[in-house]
Amino acid sequence: MELHDLRPAKGSKKNKKRVGRGTGSGLGTTAGKGTKGQKARSGGGVRPGFEGGQMPLYRRLPKRGFSNKKFSKEYEIVNLEQINVKFSEGEVINVESLVAKRLIKGNKDGVKILGNGEVTKKLLFDVDKISSSAIEKIKKVGGEIKNLG
Repeated sequence: MELHDLRPAKGSKKNKKRVGRGTGSGLGTTAGKGTKGQKARSGGGVRPGFEGGQMPLYRRLPKRGFSNKKFSKEYEIVNLEQINVKFSEGEVINVESLVAKRLIKGNKDGVKILGNGEVTKKLLFDVDKISSSAIEKIKKVGGEIKNLG
């Protein structure tokens, strides 16, 4: 067997269905949609959830309660180990600097620093939230925290 003898397995390659290209396509006249009726028409069919006029399930079920989800804040998370690698001694850590160093995207409601890993440099933190374990580690090496939201 040589390279020029290689062929795909029989039946593994099928020609694309060419709908609406006349009788030569093998799907002439009705284009594989059967005959007449709502589903044969352009834009045909019913919307998702339609039950033929019966009251649909999503309207039969009771709507109760209140969700605070749309009012909740979502924070981007950064660990101390990431900060220790990317920042040098005395730098300010805020949203702009974290975006510049590509640790966050900056498209959420704020930033939270978590205490995963160790920090060995004196840094100034100006972010929305910091976990208690991260605060301990930052203070231990002489770092500063200001404007904690």
